[in-house]
Amino acid sequence: MRIRLIVVTSLVVLLAFSSFYAIKGSFGPVSETFSSATLKVGSSGADVQELQGRLTHLGYYNGKIDGVFGSKTKGAVTWFQWKFGLKSDGIVGAETKKKLVNATKNWKPGSTSPGGAASGGTGGGSNTGGNAGTGSGSNLAQSNRLGLSENDLKIMANAVYGEARGEPYEGQVAVAAVILNRVRSESFPNTVYGVIFQPRAFTAVADGQIYLTPNQKAREAVEDALNGWDPTGGCLYYFNPDTATSAWIWTRTQIKTIGKHIFCM
Repeated sequence: MRIRLIVVTSLVVLLAFSSFYAIKGSFGPVSETFSSATLKVGSSGADVQELQGRLTHLGYYNGKIDGVFGSKTKGAVTWFQWKFGLKSDGIVGAETKKKLVNATKNWKPGSTSPGGAASGGTGGGSNTGGNAGTGSGSNLAQSNRLGLSENDLKIMANAVYGEARGEPYEGQVAVAAVILNRVRSESFPNTVYGVIFQPRAFTAVADGQIYLTPNQKAREAVEDALNGWDPTGGCLYYFNPDTATSAWIWTRTQIKTIGKHIFCM
């Protein structure tokens, strides 16, 4: 009788374990999740790879997923934080991780294809920073001749607005043209995002004005630059002589002045 009881009990236990693993397996593999470490410039490893992968999935990051937290990754993090109503400091702590994981539930490790436009609304954030570049997305897409993503066009409008919103319209188109000229140049990163967030390249990135909501004129300036209007004649640099602190910029060949900016090669 005791032996029979032991056998029955063993069968019940085995069935219980089998049912548990069958139910667990029905939910499919679980995606990677971050460790508790805070991520910032200088961090590296699997957590940073996951961070870059999730940001790529949302369309905020278009660089190499190499597990190295550099300036480009910081720029993507800062943009994500701003769009989701978080403190935009480029440091990935618990709150930023939570928002990012919730916004990328469909992301899987190893997936690098953007899963959608970078719009703060999908993550349930308060989006206190506004909706940068959302007013004329279709027009920007129609004028795109370089295979740029919608997010590239939006961040270009942000850059034009942050750098030149007080300039004449021609000067705003000129700033957009300089960005495109740099993308085409072998001396600069070959992506819009890489050009704009290259360290010390644009004042608007350094002082945070890149995250201001652009107006219609800035978006139209991007459209005109994409359609081929380059008031600078191919310039790669520009500066304001009243505020420039770099002696090096004065050594560049000056081509023309538009508004308060001098454009040079």
